[in-house]
Amino acid sequence: MRAELEDKRAELEEQLTGLSTSTGDIGGISFGKRVGEGTSFAVERLSQVAAHDRLGDTHAEVVRALAKLDDGTYGSCDVCGEPIGAARLEARPWSTRCIRHAG
Repeated sequence: MRAELEDKRAELEEQLTGLSTSTGDIGGISFGKRVGEGTSFAVERLSQVAAHDRLGDTHAEVVRALAKLDDGTYGSCDVCGEPIGAARLEARPWSTRCIRHAG
């Protein structure tokens, strides 16, 4: 399980770095009445920010799951302490909450 979580953490860190890299010169962006390059860039950038936030949340979960492996609590819910279902852990090995407390 540790190797799978470590691989996922490395993958997420690579993706986060890619999204954090500057997209180049954005000077001269204008937001007028017409939809143009500036508006297209803004929409793209908002999408990138949302993706970065989701990846960051998943990265935090993976790091927490690795910590739970270290302290012997992997597979138990952070909220109620009950076991996390095997199917949930199989689908999302970085789950730190049971399905009842996920969200």
